[in-house]
Amino acid sequence: MWDSDVGARNYDNRVLSGRHSVQTDKFEQRGQSWYAITDIPSDLLIQIGEISFHLHKLLSKSGRMNRIIHESREVVIKKVILNELPGGREAFELVAKFCYGAVVKLTATIITGLRCAAEYLEMTEDLEEGNLILKTEAFINYVVLSSWKDSISVLKSCEEFSPWAENLQIVRRCSESVAWKTSSDPKYVRWQYTGKHNNDSSPSRDEVLSDWWCEDVSVLRIDHFVRVITAIKVKGMKYELVGTAIMHYAMKWLPGMIKEGSSGSVEEGTGSSNGVAAGNRGGLHMIIAMNKGDHSSSPEGKRQRTIIESLISIIPPENDSVSCSFLLRLLRIATMVNVAPALVTELEKRVGMQLEEATMADLLIPSYNRSETMYDVDLVQRILEQFLIQEQMEISNPGREPMIRKSNDMNAKMRVAKLVDAYLSEVSRDKNLSLTKFHVLAEALPESARSCDDGIYRAIDQYLKAHPMLSEHERRRLCRAMDCQKLSKDACMHAAQNERLPLRVAVQVIFSEQIKISNTLAKDTGELHYQSITQNRKTLLEETPQSFRDGWAMAKKDIDTLKFDLETVKTKYVELQHEMESLQSKYDKVAKLKQQSTWSNGWKKLSKITKISTFENMGSGSQSNSEQLVKTPRRRRYSIS
Repeated sequence: MWDSDVGARNYDNRVLSGRHSVQTDKFEQRGQSWYAITDIPSDLLIQIGEISFHLHKLLSKSGRMNRIIHESREVVIKKVILNELPGGREAFELVAKFCYGAVVKLTATIITGLRCAAEYLEMTEDLEEGNLILKTEAFINYVVLSSWKDSISVLKSCEEFSPWAENLQIVRRCSESVAWKTSSDPKYVRWQYTGKHNNDSSPSRDEVLSDWWCEDVSVLRIDHFVRVITAIKVKGMKYELVGTAIMHYAMKWLPGMIKEGSSGSVEEGTGSSNGVAAGNRGGLHMIIAMNKGDHSSSPEGKRQRTIIESLISIIPPENDSVSCSFLLRLLRIATMVNVAPALVTELEKRVGMQLEEATMADLLIPSYNRSETMYDVDLVQRILEQFLIQEQMEISNPGREPMIRKSNDMNAKMRVAKLVDAYLSEVSRDKNLSLTKFHVLAEALPESARSCDDGIYRAIDQYLKAHPMLSEHERRRLCRAMDCQKLSKDACMHAAQNERLPLRVAVQVIFSEQIKISNTLAKDTGELHYQSITQNRKTLLEETPQSFRDGWAMAKKDIDTLKFDLETVKTKYVELQHEMESLQSKYDKVAKLKQQSTWSNGWKKLSKITKISTFENMGSGSQSNSEQLVKTPRRRRYSIS
């Protein structure tokens, strides 16, 4: 608060002189007009939008007004339009009161508009000592920047005065002030919570947590929030706290970022009504969202795209700065609002670095590109590829920067394998999921990543159940993704009786289980001591506890059952083989008959008749010749010698 005393000034018809002055603290509004109540009639009309200010040519404290009045040759009332004045009517009302010497109370709420208006009107010290620019600058430097609450409030008010607030360095100074206070001891900071906290509910200094500032900075617009976070990172703030602030901001302003089942609520201003609703239907994690093409081009979609792109650019490079679940939810919205492909790839890379921390529900990202599948399986495939790339880079160059994933052990691979198997079990129920996509995702991880293939077997069984029209070849190809020797006992029992599996796979399962049982028995009993154990079997059984004997009895019963099933399968296999051979021989005969045409059959018959007639002719001819030989006497040749 200050009292602006204006020295006595005389003025001609244009500019105030220093011998007389017009002062008043009374202003009256009549409709859309404001009047300064003085004994001197007004001779200057200021028009701002639909509001008119009837004043006097006393605004000599403004260089712009002096220039306008000086350039005018009119003696009568002059009308000046100031529609471009920062702060509009409210700011000019305060400027007018200041020029008339009225008392103006400065607060953090009005200081930004008043400072920008003073700059626009050129109210410098060259015109009068203690002018409005000097007073507003003093208030910002000594009052606003020393208070946490006022710094946040001024930053919030700067949203209405771009680019004036940027050019006057108000945003920069307040951002640095906030950054300095976040890294300082709270007992040295005059702070109060803003946003949902009021002045009376502020926690005591002893109860302040390290992330006390996250709620306050989340009320800022995204560009100012980025400025604050950038300044905080320069001050050396821990990357975990920076990540916490980013996650808090995203959950406040991006619909769909609140994880399903969490107790948190979206703050006012998030526009959650336009967001993404999540739910479970029939075991599938369904997410109902607006169409991508419609939502990405809407004003709300553009705002969300700007927020996501800005947040991606300021996420700390450290691996643990934000959670994998947060990244996946951010990626889901990014694909929906059509974020730049390069930034989506960056998000996929970040998710791949910590994929072992993800949950199956987070991976169920709907397909927003109007593809046939319900979920974006290609996106999960790319994330899995990033995981394998990061792992390979970690192995080849373990001394890289913290961007590389820290967990380079088999446990990470196994967790990812379980995650992929659970994901496949869910998406396999989609009848539009192609066999190729399922098979590529199932075989993306190396064999060493899975110590047990029960999960992949469950996914294969679900796929076979949802796709009953697969051919025998396709079912065999699908089953190549699992290793029968890695199935548990329960999975083997289920697979042996599973009619959806190819017969060859069922035989492999039974055979591998029999081998495992034989190896287990050989290991437990010891082949070298088999004879001595057989001799003392009765004694050992008597000394063996009842529970252990019951266990062996159950195991033997299971072994006998498996042997019987194996023999049954072998018998069926032999019968099928005989039937196949019989059918093959019949087919060969039919095919051979079909190859003989009617024309060739006719020629064969004609050839046969010809052969018979020839034979008969030869027979009759031989008989006549013999008779001739008998009847005709042999002619003797007499020699002349």
